[in-house]
Amino acid sequence: MNERRSAGLKVWTPLLFSLVMIFGMVLGFNLRDSLRSKRSIETVIERNDRLEQIIDLINEKYVDSVNTNALYEDAVDGILSHLDPHTVYIPADQLQSVNEDLEGSFFGIGVEFSILRDTIQITSVVENGPAERAGVETGDQVIAVGDSVVAGNGITSERIIRMLRGKLKSKVLVTLRSSMSGTARKTIIERGSIPLHSVDASILLDNDVAYIKINRFSATAYEEFSSALKTLLAKGAKSLVVDVRQNPGGYLDAATMIADELIDDEKLIVYTEGRKSARTEYRAGEPGMFERGKVAILVDEGSASASEILAGAIQDWDRGIVVGRRTFGKGLVQEQYEMDNGSALRLTVAKYYTPSGRSIQRSYAKGKEAYAKDLHRRFESGELTGADSIEVLMDTTTFYTSNNRAVYGSGGIAPDIYVPYDTSRLNAALLNVVFSENTKNILWDYFLSHRAELKKYKNVEEFDSGFNTEQLISSFVAKAPADIAGQANKVLAKPSNRKYFEIQLKAQLARFLFRNNGYYTVYSSYDPVLQRALTVLKDETYSTIIKR
Repeated sequence: MNERRSAGLKVWTPLLFSLVMIFGMVLGFNLRDSLRSKRSIETVIERNDRLEQIIDLINEKYVDSVNTNALYEDAVDGILSHLDPHTVYIPADQLQSVNEDLEGSFFGIGVEFSILRDTIQITSVVENGPAERAGVETGDQVIAVGDSVVAGNGITSERIIRMLRGKLKSKVLVTLRSSMSGTARKTIIERGSIPLHSVDASILLDNDVAYIKINRFSATAYEEFSSALKTLLAKGAKSLVVDVRQNPGGYLDAATMIADELIDDEKLIVYTEGRKSARTEYRAGEPGMFERGKVAILVDEGSASASEILAGAIQDWDRGIVVGRRTFGKGLVQEQYEMDNGSALRLTVAKYYTPSGRSIQRSYAKGKEAYAKDLHRRFESGELTGADSIEVLMDTTTFYTSNNRAVYGSGGIAPDIYVPYDTSRLNAALLNVVFSENTKNILWDYFLSHRAELKKYKNVEEFDSGFNTEQLISSFVAKAPADIAGQANKVLAKPSNRKYFEIQLKAQLARFLFRNNGYYTVYSSYDPVLQRALTVLKDETYSTIIKR
């Protein structure tokens, strides 16, 4: 598990929401999405000293002193500004964290935390991890790390992460306070390898539908997916839902190996090709665990690259259905080249093409700024909220699936079943109540004060059917400041708002009790995209779409 702050979502207006999302996604794709090839730049080109000569001359002769590193970085930025949006320079001080994200692990103590009222609260402890072995429990508060007090002094999640991470087998002294007794204790924890899971959740829905949520295609994604699928098939799963919404991609081979579990024979999964890169094909090979049952892939505007490869292959072979909203449209292949100073360049060398020949990549001909504002444009056009205008926004070139269905390229993957945003949930007042600091604090306080009675629920199914959410609503109204409670009462007077608030509180409480599987089990009944997929899997619509 990651020692990251479990931050609450803060949304002021739908417009701001869309702008923040697109900025985060573009940055994420730039940093995370690449092939697993990392090579020295000297193996590819001979060094050209023109830039070195210019900077050396400035150092020797320029009238004022200059920051040489800043000159280099500005020069690199200027060069890359003429290339595609996903060619990116990664400074040396960021490279390790970027690589850790894709490699699927880091060295730390193995806790998740949230900063509530300027206090670091341990919200989850990795099973059999260093912290659990040292006696750390959910609900403990971190008071100090080493000699540094970290409570009540404006601590940030980034700073505490840096303090808790370190070299393998190095030790860190942590001062903890028990939420039960209030007593403080000092504990020495030896850092270990902590997984960054790619599979957020794997649960059985409606008794026979396997649901697997993948958040990234890291080095461990395939192993996590195959293990989860094997377990769910043993429990009686007959259909499969793979959720790659808000999954910005990762390693190509992770996506192709997962696709290989679902696609039979030697069928093409994806191919890459570029000006200096010959066509390279990736085909199904090994017998897969699930090559015959019904499949649904859930996508949205945050599904990119490796996510689009998986969805495109399933769609082109009519292996299953794609449900949700049009994907991001990121179909460029990067190779990572290591620099002498510890930095790296991720350079676009080719494009991805689906089995039917579609390019996944949407156009960036109008420049990077227009490219970054695409999500904003989709929101304004109504594509995200109900006006199904996907086809007119795609390339007009027609491609065909194995069963001769028309599909389009150069704009992401258009779903077979379109499900817009539920606009009632884009209410700024509602979202500010649901994801406010006050709500997060009150929910955590409720969990700590009711742990004994909550332990009676042996599993999330018992909790989902037996827990009365009105207790949480009452606790919120009683403990929230008067102005917040008044605002909440106005928002929650609308039945649909109240229902969403109840589901979110219950799902977040389930996460404290049963980790991510708990959250997704509770929330699944209120997830419109997932519910639409479940309906289609069980009626004639599925066969009609893929023409079987």
